[in-house]
Amino acid sequence: MRHRRLGQTDLELSILGFGASPLGNVFSVVDPAESTRAVHQAIDWGINFFDVSPYYGVTLAEQRLGMALDGKRHEVILTTKCGRYGADDFDFSARTIVAGVDASLARLKTDYVDLLQVHDVEFGDVEQIVTETLPALRGLQQLGKTRYIGITGYSLETLITIAQLAPVDSILSYCRYNLMVQDMDEILTPLAKSKSIGLINASPLHMGVLSPGEIPTWHPAPPEIRAAGHRANEICKSHGLRLTEVALRFCLAHSYVSSTLVGMSTVKELEENLRALDPSEDASVIQEIITAIGSDFNYVWPSGRIDYAESSDHVETHDRSY
Repeated sequence: MRHRRLGQTDLELSILGFGASPLGNVFSVVDPAESTRAVHQAIDWGINFFDVSPYYGVTLAEQRLGMALDGKRHEVILTTKCGRYGADDFDFSARTIVAGVDASLARLKTDYVDLLQVHDVEFGDVEQIVTETLPALRGLQQLGKTRYIGITGYSLETLITIAQLAPVDSILSYCRYNLMVQDMDEILTPLAKSKSIGLINASPLHMGVLSPGEIPTWHPAPPEIRAAGHRANEICKSHGLRLTEVALRFCLAHSYVSSTLVGMSTVKELEENLRALDPSEDASVIQEIITAIGSDFNYVWPSGRIDYAESSDHVETHDRSY
């Protein structure tokens, strides 16, 4: 397993990170015993970066990850989030942040996390996040409850705005760099590099679109994007390849991203994801997939507050059904 430093921190992350959202039954009902085995096996095979949030399964993912890491906390780099607690439950106030972090630490069975992140910043007020939320996180850092702080979100422009106004140690972007969308490198990566901010890429499978399984009903992608994912899967099958492996390997090759987070909850999923670490020449297949995606390549769905909607230069605006 290769590791990369996260920005200017002293955290050395495994390039393949364990996304723990599935532990909260986000995609399907998970067997807790099997998810614990997956966590333990991941550590044994060199994965040291584990990401979770109280939002995933309404605290269930944190509870299960905390139980799985009992006795192994010192072996991992652990991150959780704050500010989002339900599908429509956001509270970025300092008071709620401080109380919420204490509750997260209790569920995770630890005194501190290595990285604490403001969750889905495009749903909050930028001024509040800059002047109240992030200072609250710095206060928690001074108390030793987190080693570093960061921000996460889907809207690249909102992430950039906040990072320009307040110092952060890391930025987590999801669904903006994979086989279907690559505008992270056009918009966000240059800023992260210029400020030496650690960059984490999440959802390399586009939250399930780039996989052969069923796409969750809650997925925000319109039918055209789901169909494009199906075409990508058929192309990989025709070459005797697994789409998930090709898609993940593409993301793991990014030169600046410290870790790519992929959701998993079983040993089988873990083993399949680890295969993406093996070298392979996928360039021609990747180009075939991008060509097949066609005009839907770089499609971005609306997310967050309307007043923070991304510019039309980067967001597809023609009518889609959701």
